Amino acid sequence: MQVLSEGQRLNHPQYGLGVVRESDAERTTIDFDEYGEKKFVTSLMTAELIGEPPAPTSRNRSQRRRASRATARRKAPGRTTSAND
Repeated sequence: MQVLSEGQRLNHPQYGLGVVRESDAERTTIDFDEYGEKKFVTSLMTAELIGEPPAPTSRNRSQRRRASRATARRKAPGRTTSAND
């Protein structure tokens, strides 16, 4: 199975209905309605996808602002002191 979108609904043969919480090439975490959170090896997992993957959500204003500040901090050169200070 491929990497799944966060929020994708699925039906697993053993655990039933669930929602994908995280998924990458190695692991997929699914929150099942009746069994709670379970982790699977992505390449070995089998499940029936239900519906379309959820549309990507746009960030609200404060989330965009926080993300741009964090990026700016990472890009800012480090502060150095000289012997004359």
